[in-house]
Amino acid sequence: MTTPVEVYDENNIFAKILRGEIPCNKVYEDADTFAFMDIMPRSDGHCLVIPKAACRNILDVDENALSAVMLTTKKMAIACKKAFNADGITVQQFNESAGGQMVFHLHVHIIPRFEGIKLRPHSGEMEKLEVLAENAKKLIAALG
Repeated sequence: MTTPVEVYDENNIFAKILRGEIPCNKVYEDADTFAFMDIMPRSDGHCLVIPKAACRNILDVDENALSAVMLTTKKMAIACKKAFNADGITVQQFNESAGGQMVFHLHVHIIPRFEGIKLRPHSGEMEKLEVLAENAKKLIAALG
């Protein structure tokens, strides 16, 4: 049995970040997308890309907004690999609770990966603000 697509919550944390109600370490912005550091990174340089459009996840996103998100995801993946001298990049995107989604605004995780080093667990502990700021500077520099 399928369930209908859920309603978008204008008060989710990413919507609040887009409105400037909650601070973040922004690394990139264009007309359609916004990228910032994940506050609970699973690897140094872990960042997120979100559309500016109000959408819950891939199930309800407009095709143009999704295209913009994917173009920014590629741009950020290249920058993450360069900025952190990563061996590879993991890109993750989750949909609905059963799919692992915790914040209900479409978002894509870009996670730098290193040979022989496992991802840190998603512990719920926030990274130090100064570490996030330094990592944001590295990413911004890599974007040119």
